[in-house]
Amino acid sequence: MSTRTHSGAQAGTQSNAMAAGQDAIALLTADHREVSDMFDQFEQLGDRATTSKEKLKDKICKALIAHTTIEEEIFYPAVRGQIEEGEDMVDEAVVEHAAAKDLIKQLQEMQPDDELYDAKVKVLSEQIEHHVKEEETEMFPKVKKSGLDLLALGQEMAMRKQELMATL
Repeated sequence: MSTRTHSGAQAGTQSNAMAAGQDAIALLTADHREVSDMFDQFEQLGDRATTSKEKLKDKICKALIAHTTIEEEIFYPAVRGQIEEGEDMVDEAVVEHAAAKDLIKQLQEMQPDDELYDAKVKVLSEQIEHHVKEEETEMFPKVKKSGLDLLALGQEMAMRKQELMATL
């Protein structure tokens, strides 16, 4: 089998697996790792790597927009009344999303050689790191114990994410 066919088959399998069997928390956690890796890659780029910075910034913004959307449209409403302190946790997460979306909007209108560009990417990275830590250490453990059908939720989120990624 050629590398190209193998890679294509692998990508198709991963996409089908995501749509067919990944629970909501696994999907969100995978997104967290993917974005964290992209921020790490961005930080490794030098000042002169403007084209690479622009492409990576676009990927980061697209991933974060899709992620925050599936959380706000599907995950948070399902979680809100199902876990202890769910209302407060979801409210705080939505406010954190709003702050991130503001920075994303600013970055989408900027070029890598603009003043404060790298600083804004760094601050966005730090905001996301804080948000991820809270979700993974406080919210997700409670959600796992809640009795929610995380597989069905994950399937719905995966389908919505695919739709979003196709349009962003």
